[in-house]
Amino acid sequence: MNDHCRWTGRSRMIAVLAAGIVLLRTVPAVFAQRTEPLPEELKGVGVTEHLGELIPLDLEFTDSGGKPAALRQFFDGRRPVVLTLNYSNCPMLCSLQLNGLFDALRRMPWEIGDKFQMVTVSFDPLETPERARMTKEKYLKIYQRTGAAEGWHFLVGREENVKKLADALGFRYRYSESAKQYLHVAVTFILTPEGRISRYLYGVEYDPQTVRLSLLEAADGKIGSTADQVLLFCFHYDAEKGRYGPSAFRLMQLGGGLMVLIVAGSIWILRRREKAKKLKVPVES
Repeated sequence: MNDHCRWTGRSRMIAVLAAGIVLLRTVPAVFAQRTEPLPEELKGVGVTEHLGELIPLDLEFTDSGGKPAALRQFFDGRRPVVLTLNYSNCPMLCSLQLNGLFDALRRMPWEIGDKFQMVTVSFDPLETPERARMTKEKYLKIYQRTGAAEGWHFLVGREENVKKLADALGFRYRYSESAKQYLHVAVTFILTPEGRISRYLYGVEYDPQTVRLSLLEAADGKIGSTADQVLLFCFHYDAEKGRYGPSAFRLMQLGGGLMVLIVAGSIWILRRREKAKKLKVPVES
């Protein structure tokens, strides 16, 4: 076996191991404690959640069209933002993550650029706007939604700014000289319209309802219909499972409220009928 084949095999193995880090977050802590120690090359790679913290919106990048772009311009105070950290030459994990994310986005009724915006920042400082544009065009063809090109912003930039953003998000990655690639986990960040971290969604497969409810929650009532808000009220985020599930307490609250309305409505109807009977004039024979 030549050196190229040997390193290719090693690169794939490391990418698979990096993806495995994501899975550790979805299993019970007892199981996680029994796992073998991480390979030396993967130490220091992972995520430390900074929920509620504001990301540095003044960081400057370059968009896929070659134009300067500050993060601030993608946060309009109304629409939440789906943020990912990926790079175009990633041999496996970034593609898996974006494939899974766009599969979920395609199955949502909302469109990128309408109810929410999406920002992808490359953490490879050598990636060019042209390369980012090619990746963006590839996924836009998969997504097939009008107007998405204006709603998804693929950015490249200096390593210093990328590191500042990654640190604010708690995203820890490193470059492997032996594998000639970046080691990282697959995670999608949901941010509020003001730029605060609202939710971390892990893995390479995404449930459309979880993405939608995460965006609803991040928007704090600024997007979605009344039915969407009721749906969010009835579900809560389960960090162990990484998705939203029915909240028994909230369902009881909603059921109790509906029962009160039904009883109150029935009483009102009965009183109206009684009043109508009293006001009815007897017919003379």
